[in-house]
Amino acid sequence: MIVYDGVKTEFLRSVETDTIALQIEKNILRRMGRHTPENEFRSWENSLNYMYRVMNDAEIPGNAGVAIEYNIPQTSKRVDFMISGYDPDGRPGMVIVELKQWNKLAAVKDSEALVETYTGHALRKVVHPSYQAWSYAQLIYDYNAAVQDQQIRLAPCAFLHNYIREDNDPLDDSRYALYTSDAPAFTKGQVDDLRQFIKSIVRRGDDRKVLYLVDHGKIRPSKSLQDSIASMIRGNEEFIMIDEQRVVYEEVLRLSELCQKDQRKRTIICQGGPGTGKSVIAVRLLAELTQRGQLVQYVSKNSAPRTVYAAKLKGNVKKSSVDNLFKGSGSYTEMPADRIQTLLCDEAHRLNEKSGMYRNLGENQIKEIIHASCCSVFFIDEHQRVTMSDIGSVEEIRKWAEEEGSEITELELASQFRCDGSNGYLAWLDNLLEIRDTANYNLEGLDYDFVVCDSPEEMRHMVIERNKTSNRARILAGYCWNWPKATQNDPDYHDIKIGDFEMSWNLNTGKAFALDEQSVDQAGCIHTTQGLEFDYVGILIGDDLRYEDGKLVADPSKRAKTDKSLNGYKKLLKENPEEARRRADEIIKNTYRTLMTRGMKGCCIYCTDPGLRAYIRERVESAGK
Repeated sequence: MIVYDGVKTEFLRSVETDTIALQIEKNILRRMGRHTPENEFRSWENSLNYMYRVMNDAEIPGNAGVAIEYNIPQTSKRVDFMISGYDPDGRPGMVIVELKQWNKLAAVKDSEALVETYTGHALRKVVHPSYQAWSYAQLIYDYNAAVQDQQIRLAPCAFLHNYIREDNDPLDDSRYALYTSDAPAFTKGQVDDLRQFIKSIVRRGDDRKVLYLVDHGKIRPSKSLQDSIASMIRGNEEFIMIDEQRVVYEEVLRLSELCQKDQRKRTIICQGGPGTGKSVIAVRLLAELTQRGQLVQYVSKNSAPRTVYAAKLKGNVKKSSVDNLFKGSGSYTEMPADRIQTLLCDEAHRLNEKSGMYRNLGENQIKEIIHASCCSVFFIDEHQRVTMSDIGSVEEIRKWAEEEGSEITELELASQFRCDGSNGYLAWLDNLLEIRDTANYNLEGLDYDFVVCDSPEEMRHMVIERNKTSNRARILAGYCWNWPKATQNDPDYHDIKIGDFEMSWNLNTGKAFALDEQSVDQAGCIHTTQGLEFDYVGILIGDDLRYEDGKLVADPSKRAKTDKSLNGYKKLLKENPEEARRRADEIIKNTYRTLMTRGMKGCCIYCTDPGLRAYIRERVESAGK
């Protein structure tokens, strides 16, 4: 989505009349439902005046396309400025300009992509502007079918219009050469150089045709983590990390390596919602640190991601090596201190206190992970705790890190790479499920395929149709139907029954639900799918969540008897009824929030409660009213 687009002459006129920032502000409010902070508004006025000077060149065609604030598909990131047209040989092209108001920066030691500068009212580590422009161009190419099919040349660059370049400037440090060679950085006094760069790509105007192709280009499915794990373990870079993803990745690498040098214990807490790249970063770190000779392991409470990774690595890595790389969270109950150099704990919100089948081993999984490693890294989203025994929280990690004498670093991931790359969808879900108050009442402005179905059969049909192209669609359900052990391998036994509709829970065949082509005919639960992603998901919402008398009702009594996630609820209900109801409400709503964020491209739902169906449909269809 492009917030502002026009041709060069229109852009120049808007700047001359002091209306360009107002137009952008109005479009963002209309298309995205977001009010613009004053500092962002002022930055547009400032930077776009500098781009006016650059574009005010007779050799840059007046009908060249100009786009401002282009939302990169599948992310929440936006390109500052783009110019489109045709090169001297008539080939379509687009210049991508990352605008920075910085006037000073410093190189970051032992990093190939990070710099340190004053931004956001503090001195921060951020990606080099050339890396940022390069990564944005790479993502557009990776996701946009029109760019690939029409062979549209993307030329990224950065323009630091307040930055005075000096001899041996850190901006030009050789460590960043890989990115500055592809995405040059222009600074104060280099307007003519930037003009020449633009004119090498845009010598003939396109009347916005290239912009239109890019903006309306079909989005190809991005590479999923489970499809690329084998290559990643062999050290190949399957995913381009952008902005804070790269910051987190390099900061963890730096701190982990520092632990090996000074033998000080360190704990890193990285918070991020669904689809922000936590698992991608964790596996990339596993590959990189392993290549650097560290003893490093990926840890998760949930076995589903580990099962998928093991299946993908079959034939590429020995089974014993897979077992050594991927561990359950109860593997460290008796391990001596600092035995593992780095432990990467994914889905840390799912950690438990005790380990073992009977919850009789160890003291606390968080403590044991920190104790067993020199460097411990916890990737966490507190809104994905889905059982009474989930204790993973930032506060709990801090507590045990302090007790173990471990230095604490906190990082955050905010950019969305799932659900159309939209933080708006997550905010809408949180509002819909009454998890937190947000301004996102409906789905207006979001290009995400969300459907409320009238029957479970309609939902199943939609998922099966979407699965035919790539085996990347699945049906998921709340745990409201029993899953008896005696029939877990019987495809003829249907656990889930809604009127004439019947289907089985995922069969216990030893095959990964996310990969087995037959599993589209079965329903996965929260334990089968948390930590994984699909293109499309269909969700069966059972009677544990209803809409009555104008409010949501989470009803733990409607959960299946075979469900263990609410174990301890009845005991707590006697001891502390208010806390028991709060915990059950949180678990039920978090479960559906997690299930409804597994789809990268779309989600269709069926609710057994008619009131809930009507409530959600009204919230979906209210856009534009």
